[in-house]
Amino acid sequence: MRRPLLSLWPFLACTMLASPEDLLLSDESVPWETIGEDFLERPAPVTEAIEDLIFESNRERKEIIAKQNLTGQDLDPPDRKTIFGRNPFLGSGEINPGFELPTGAVWQPVVVLYGTYRTALQTYSNGRRDVTEWANRFDLFSNIYLTPTERILIGLRPLDQNAQFAGYRFSSPRGGQGGLDANINTLFFEGDFGELFPNLDPHDEKNLDYGFAVGRMPLNFQDGIMINDFVDAIGITRASMFLGGASASRLTALVAWNQIHRGNNVEDKGANLYGLFYAADYATSTYEVDLAYVEGSNSTGGDGLYFGVGQTRRFGKFNSTLRANVSWALENQTPAVDNGLLLFSQVSRTMNYNYDIAYLNTFWGVGDYTSAARDPAAGGSIGGITGLLFEAVGLGGYGSALTNQSNDAVAVALGYQHFLEGPFSKNQISAEIGGRFATDRNSRSGAGIALRYQHALGQHSILRLDGFAGSYDDGTAGGGLRAEWSYQF
Repeated sequence: MRRPLLSLWPFLACTMLASPEDLLLSDESVPWETIGEDFLERPAPVTEAIEDLIFESNRERKEIIAKQNLTGQDLDPPDRKTIFGRNPFLGSGEINPGFELPTGAVWQPVVVLYGTYRTALQTYSNGRRDVTEWANRFDLFSNIYLTPTERILIGLRPLDQNAQFAGYRFSSPRGGQGGLDANINTLFFEGDFGELFPNLDPHDEKNLDYGFAVGRMPLNFQDGIMINDFVDAIGITRASMFLGGASASRLTALVAWNQIHRGNNVEDKGANLYGLFYAADYATSTYEVDLAYVEGSNSTGGDGLYFGVGQTRRFGKFNSTLRANVSWALENQTPAVDNGLLLFSQVSRTMNYNYDIAYLNTFWGVGDYTSAARDPAAGGSIGGITGLLFEAVGLGGYGSALTNQSNDAVAVALGYQHFLEGPFSKNQISAEIGGRFATDRNSRSGAGIALRYQHALGQHSILRLDGFAGSYDDGTAGGGLRAEWSYQF
């Protein structure tokens, strides 16, 4: 998903306030004449490839342009024919003027198709559950750009549904897996009020720049600890504020009314979610303060209140993220909504002698923290941010080596990521060792080691090999192996 353009401003502001030493900028200079010289070598978006397949004149146009660039002659290439819009993504040539709305907004519609297909053979055992399977997932999106700030995004996940992924299971229960889903997973419109109605403020003096989004959208707050779900919602954002001396700050108010999966990854069809989310950028740090309230069904435990704070910063060659999240069950304590505190720390460092990264992830869970909203494929509350041993891979029944639930436990994971051939290497190896130590009898302790190898195949696909071995306090042992191929377009 792309971030709104407004979110670039905090980065630019911090860049202007920081010294080159702070940003670790290179002394290497690139002549302006060489910038973009390999533009025509870029991988063509799938929409452009479809147009070239349909229109022979487009293929002839490419050949003429290549010959024109080689000889320096003006060979007058024909205009490009298109069915997805006259301003193709990262395309070259004359810009289509579009059309003007009565509000004064100028729209230049362009359709961009993109997505990711993932397939994996994997076997997993954690001492209590054994899975051997072939699993598939396909995330397909159609991004209809109306302007750089207004768009409609449509997304499908046709190969998985409610944590069931199309494929075949070789372990019990043996057989083909379900997961086929024709429902629309993502469908929302986002825009900026000031850009939609520029005639209301032709001189940009009335501060009408309120961003908004409405529809079925992905939400991710506190790095997915508090919320990581696809819900039907409406959100309004006021950006480019400078509260408390910040270089930029943003405040979002949100209401969601459907597709809300509670902290146990199960949908509560009667739930509503209300939230206020604030972020502020300073020269060295970004701070987040988030508050959410879920009005839940009695059958799932009722209402819940959620609060989270976070700080992300860089000092020298170190990157640091600190988060504290609290959940309160206001009526009944159930797996869907419960009382708990989750403290999380993530520190990483770029090595002096190469481009490798060392990292240390830790968390401390007090009680039974539950997320306000959590997608069935997202795993537990820390499944998206804690490295290899606690990762929720989001594909099939392959679980984490050490459970990614934070309930009554302290955990630590130390890892190292090695790039085999420099910063733009097609090959990298990661290794991690860690443990999860229960602080009550109802939670499980364990320790493990995990390895990952990734290799880029061309410009669109990645081969990933994962493996882990674990030992648990109930006397059992676990292990897992998986091979995944993903293709992005």
